[in-house]
Amino acid sequence: MKENPTSERILRLLFWETTIKCNLACAHCRRIEDDDAVATDLSTEQGMDLIDQLAELGKAQPMMPVLVFSGGEPLCRTDLFDLTAHARKAGLTLALASNGTMIDSAVAEKIKASGIARVSISLDGATAEIHNKLRRMQGSFEAALEGISRLREKAVPFQINITLTKHNSHQLQEVYDLAKSLGAVALHIFMLVPVGCGQTLAETDMLSPDQYERMLVEICKLDALGELQVKVTCGPHYERVIRQQGLHRARLQAGIGHKALSTTPDSIPGRPPHAQGPSKGCLAGLGILFVGHQGDVFPCGYLPVNCGNILQTKLADIWQNNKDLAKMRDTESLEGKCGRCGYREICGGCRARAYAATNNYMAEEPFCAYIPPQALSQSSHRTP
Repeated sequence: MKENPTSERILRLLFWETTIKCNLACAHCRRIEDDDAVATDLSTEQGMDLIDQLAELGKAQPMMPVLVFSGGEPLCRTDLFDLTAHARKAGLTLALASNGTMIDSAVAEKIKASGIARVSISLDGATAEIHNKLRRMQGSFEAALEGISRLREKAVPFQINITLTKHNSHQLQEVYDLAKSLGAVALHIFMLVPVGCGQTLAETDMLSPDQYERMLVEICKLDALGELQVKVTCGPHYERVIRQQGLHRARLQAGIGHKALSTTPDSIPGRPPHAQGPSKGCLAGLGILFVGHQGDVFPCGYLPVNCGNILQTKLADIWQNNKDLAKMRDTESLEGKCGRCGYREICGGCRARAYAATNNYMAEEPFCAYIPPQALSQSSHRTP
């Protein structure tokens, strides 16, 4: 078994689904439970124990992990800022993932005071028509922009997240321009993974492999401008594309590396220089973990392979000893064309999309158009 050396068994980010509750019902959301399940969210005491477990794990590493408060909508949780205070005291760097609609001046002030280093706001289009359709709530686009305005007033760094679908991919340039005009520090572009509500959306609005490939090339062109940090999430084949397009080489020659695609949260303010890890595609179980609202641990938020529960097993034990995580770190166990691909060490294919398509997280990435030369050679040998 060969564990990918880029992982180094360092947990860099932990995403915590602090609550299942949300004030929106987005078409592409990963959650399948409704707000009634909020009763099973981790309690304040249990949440603080999770934070302590994460801090303990971090102290045994060269760097402390970043804790991302996610959801649902984390601002629906009434004890959120008690939890952020506890996490900050424990020495963790904090980030908040929000839809932005609940951020008024008072909430923005609390976010500023909490020491949260960055807030991500989801904008799934450059216009209200596109965004509101995916978010399934009229006025959500305007409310998100208002939330961003409040963050800017308090000088809270923020990034824009967008999940690309057939419905909004034509607005990529406009979303990029909007992110710049709003003063965002980064644009994170998510490639849809068919889980949760996204399973239904995938049937009608998921980009094809060829469309993904074209969009990744377009993203690469925007990235090359150097005007805004650009990161692709759940599109690990972007690591191949930037090399094929020469962007990776250009960045190395410029002496700046490829920080926007590192295994750390894109130069979050307050991160030490050594925290900028090597570039890698799929980080499920390698550099990240996802903890669900009941304490279940998953390789990422889109891969429903339960690796344990922090109420029964210490987070550090799960991270170091879980068999599923160990298998995902073994690049030689990748199957199909991913296993034969020369880019497997830097890409790895999306394990969540492989699982969604085949129920096998080591299967080949089903939404990658690239055919490795080895696969072409083997195919030609089989042709009569």
